[in-house]
Amino acid sequence: MSFVSLVIIATVLALSFAAFNFVKVKKLDEGTDKMKEIAGAIRLGANTFINYEYRVLYTVVLIVAVIMAITTSLYSAVALIIGSIMSGSAGMIGMKIATYANVRVSNEARKTKDIGKTVKVALSGGSVMGLCVAGFALLGLIIVYIVFGIAMGQLNNTELVTNWMGVSFIPFAMTLSGYALGCSMVAMFNRVGGGIYTKAADMGADLVGKTEAHIPEDDPRNPATIADNVGDNVGDVAGLGSDLLESFVGAVVSSMILAYYLILSAQFRGASVPEGLLSKMILFPVAFVSGGLIACCLGLATVLFKSKMSENPHKDLNLATYISAGLTIVSGLALSKLLFGGFSDLSVVSFSLGWVSPWIAAAIGVAAGVIIGAIAEYYTSSDYKPTQNLAHTSLEGPALTITQGMAVGMKSCMAPCVVLGAGIIISYYVSGMFGVAMAAAGMLSFVATTVSVDTYGPISDNAGGISEMSGLDHEVRRITDTLDSVGNTTAAIGKGFAIGSGALAALALMISYLYSYNEIGTDLILNIVDPMILAGAIAGGALPFLFSGMLIEAVSKAARKMVDEVRRQFKEIPGILEGKNKPDYKTCIEISTKGAIGEMKVPSLMAIGVPVLCGFIFGPEFVGGLIIGCTISAIMIAIFAGNAGGAWDNGKKYIESGAIEGSEKGSPAHEAAVIGDTVGDPLKDTVGPCLDIFIKIMSTVSLVAVSVFSKYNLWDLIQRLF
Repeated sequence: MSFVSLVIIATVLALSFAAFNFVKVKKLDEGTDKMKEIAGAIRLGANTFINYEYRVLYTVVLIVAVIMAITTSLYSAVALIIGSIMSGSAGMIGMKIATYANVRVSNEARKTKDIGKTVKVALSGGSVMGLCVAGFALLGLIIVYIVFGIAMGQLNNTELVTNWMGVSFIPFAMTLSGYALGCSMVAMFNRVGGGIYTKAADMGADLVGKTEAHIPEDDPRNPATIADNVGDNVGDVAGLGSDLLESFVGAVVSSMILAYYLILSAQFRGASVPEGLLSKMILFPVAFVSGGLIACCLGLATVLFKSKMSENPHKDLNLATYISAGLTIVSGLALSKLLFGGFSDLSVVSFSLGWVSPWIAAAIGVAAGVIIGAIAEYYTSSDYKPTQNLAHTSLEGPALTITQGMAVGMKSCMAPCVVLGAGIIISYYVSGMFGVAMAAAGMLSFVATTVSVDTYGPISDNAGGISEMSGLDHEVRRITDTLDSVGNTTAAIGKGFAIGSGALAALALMISYLYSYNEIGTDLILNIVDPMILAGAIAGGALPFLFSGMLIEAVSKAARKMVDEVRRQFKEIPGILEGKNKPDYKTCIEISTKGAIGEMKVPSLMAIGVPVLCGFIFGPEFVGGLIIGCTISAIMIAIFAGNAGGAWDNGKKYIESGAIEGSEKGSPAHEAAVIGDTVGDPLKDTVGPCLDIFIKIMSTVSLVAVSVFSKYNLWDLIQRLF
């Protein structure tokens, strides 16, 4: 039980550290009455949206749980509800601290004029989200492990059970799938709903405020500014947290499920499986990420408790990331030795280098995550040539700005895919398919730090908005703009982690999917030239384009309503642009809320419904092709969208910083850059982040439902009849 104790200690430590930082941030002064008023409006808007969204979400969760209880098992339905509660709690708490931290970051900049002290407040707020993501994910996993695995005896049971419908499955594998699906559903709704909300408000504010009325960003005269700041919290914080919690759970669960199928397959072949190997393989991914979580606590503490922060925010944020990643690798080596060092021969599960094999695979995942993050930084940071060249292109007008941004995004796809491909090949040859799953777990093992650093971005963005709307002096806005620019880069890095880990986790889930409907002992071959599988792959390749188009259209519809409302207020409410009368912020918040909730339902339900519907019509082979095609296509679109959008955004900020002589705010080059940034907004903050969830939820739903539709589908019925 010592390794179970490690998981419990890591969970308690992370959630306690999160609670400490939550209280510490909340105790700080909010600043002037004007600052408190604006922050209160943002907080109210964010709470209203999330409460409304969760009512819709948990209605769907309960419906799916009932269907699961009927078609698979009651315990998998209970695990689904547990997963949804953990993910929902992380998103809610992270959003709340962001709405408290934003104004306190602004006030810290106002009081101290010290960029280092201001960064510390922003990172303290972000750390609550990061620590809650990993903490709640592990809390749910340990509940499932103890209640269903140990207390109900599912842990060491590799026997297939058959329910009343004649559907067969491994009990604990199905329970874990249910838990992962619960996390996935919350992530999908939060990312899609929040993404539509934030970009509808942002585009509405920019298109009328900056490009038509020629007023600054976050100007209090713009009616959409409060809704824009609310969107940062519901999309980039609550959505981000649920997204990476789901990635974290998906990577760990896919490793655990694969362990069952690998051992079961080996036993069927008559291979001699060492006693206790199954339980060690199930425990290793959980223990590895628990060690990673403790490493993250140390990495974050190193920065947050520093007596003197540097004047370079990126340096401090990178320090936290590198310490967390390094300590994770070291702790993982020790855990691998303790768990697998007693086995003399591990070739039965393809561990070609003995006890060190799973650690090497996980370390490859850690390294791949850091490298993919560095690639995203290169293509999106204004410190490097791609974004600087994009900014200079704005001198030639908006058309070339958009063209150059698309080129940056497309070119940026190659390097991360090479890293992913190399990671898959090496991890597979070191420790088989379990190694691929462990590479995904490794990439997300220090997720608490990556999410903390990522959440720092929207908190800083909000702080800048509050500073502008409160009329604080230029020096304060300079500090918050610096923090925000770094935040755009950290957000791009976070999106790179998400899609990279999503691809690896989807592949591991895909292998579990193939195991779950094929006869044990058969070769797992997905023959791409089989017409049914090829048709599925072609359809799957098109799905991310359909999904992305629906999201962009949803943002456009909601943004159009926002644009009309802002124009109406400028026209009908006298004195807004002169600052004599207040705009009506409430109506803009209502437009974004209703637009997001109304538009998110079809794309979100499509991810759940399409693989199930296709499975019941065409069978499991078609769905296998569907997942492969969808995963490959989504990886490319997500990387393109995230990096192109990030480059457009930072290119605009590069011009605003005065880096191009004669092209400051308000110049034709700046206006072209604003248009590029507006085009990139729905790509980087809606399409890109939602696609990694799209492929994982499709894989998870397919894994849960394949036990049913592999037995009951229309195609098999037609073949039997004719």
